[in-house]
Amino acid sequence: MGIVELLLTAVGLSMDAFAVSICRGLGMRRLNLRTAVVLALFFGGFQALMPLVGWALGSQFMWLIGPVDHWVAFVLLAFIGGKMLWEALRGGDEGDGCGCEDTSGIDLREFLVLAVATSIDALAAGISFAALAVDIAPTVALIGVVTFVLSLAGVAVGHFFGARYERPASVVGGVVLILIGLKVLLEHLGVLA
Repeated sequence: MGIVELLLTAVGLSMDAFAVSICRGLGMRRLNLRTAVVLALFFGGFQALMPLVGWALGSQFMWLIGPVDHWVAFVLLAFIGGKMLWEALRGGDEGDGCGCEDTSGIDLREFLVLAVATSIDALAAGISFAALAVDIAPTVALIGVVTFVLSLAGVAVGHFFGARYERPASVVGGVVLILIGLKVLLEHLGVLA
């Protein structure tokens, strides 16, 4: 994977955290920078940690998945992207769609749960990174930084503009991951050079 694909993957994986950050910003009467930074640190940290764990697990089983690595990468990325699309498109009109209340304070337990929940997809992506022999250190650093920045931006967007960007962000993230998975598959099948 080149830098463009890695950057797009990082953006795609961070869309769940971005959407949740928008929700956090919606509930702030006044933009609370301290809360936004702590939330972004949780999201960025877990988005970097989970692909590392997935990569470590995938590396241990490379002898098993090596012959079908391109299919594994395609299926995992398509599944992650499809899941993001499904959740974005099936979302109903339950209130504001976020389940947000007063979000101006810091609740470390809640931040931990949100960070784990939004980074599960990154664990599966880490397995595909092992299949693609991606250099993991710069990859997880890039994912963590992109998620941190987008989470901060998400809080600001939620605070200033409302929830209308939550669904489009998840749709874009899902489509990007599916397209990257398709590109990996087509390259390995010789369709793309």
